[in-house]
Amino acid sequence: MRKVVAAFNMTLDGFCDHTAGIPDEEIHCHYTALLNNAAVIVYGRITYQLMEYWRPFVQTPSGEKSKDEFALAIDKIQKVVFSNSLKSIDWERAKLADGELKDEIIKLKQQSGGDILVGSRSLIIQLMNLNLIDEFQLCIYPVVVRQGLPLFENIDDRIIFKLLKTKTFARGSVLLYYQPTSVID
Repeated sequence: MRKVVAAFNMTLDGFCDHTAGIPDEEIHCHYTALLNNAAVIVYGRITYQLMEYWRPFVQTPSGEKSKDEFALAIDKIQKVVFSNSLKSIDWERAKLADGELKDEIIKLKQQSGGDILVGSRSLIIQLMNLNLIDEFQLCIYPVVVRQGLPLFENIDDRIIFKLLKTKTFARGSVLLYYQPTSVID
């Protein structure tokens, strides 16, 4: 059975902002390996459209090895997009979800193969409320932005986490691996 992994970047003050992070070669390499070892990544519309940024680098590499390898990994992985507004998508390894989030994730979990990555804040929140996330991998950037979207917003229950391990990057970012252990009303 596959594991659902919420892998997300956030600032030290708890906000999700793709422009606030300070990804470097080491972080790109980490996420490339994560993508290469997973089977599928699920996105909401907004994050999916943000990730389309990487598509041109497959045909026209940037010359920065870590970015180009990340672009190849994000291009290669199967992508399932949950959207009420998109009617079609044209990224070769992407498809619109056929059903409701809960049903689709349960169906994906029952298959064999690599992990299911969750790369959208909105889906992480929904899946937390459905108790369907098996592991969190939170990359905390050493920056305070003071505003934005908090990751843990609109969570129905209090959740206790067990720290599985940590990884520290050379420029000060920290990756925290957590497993939810219990839900407390």
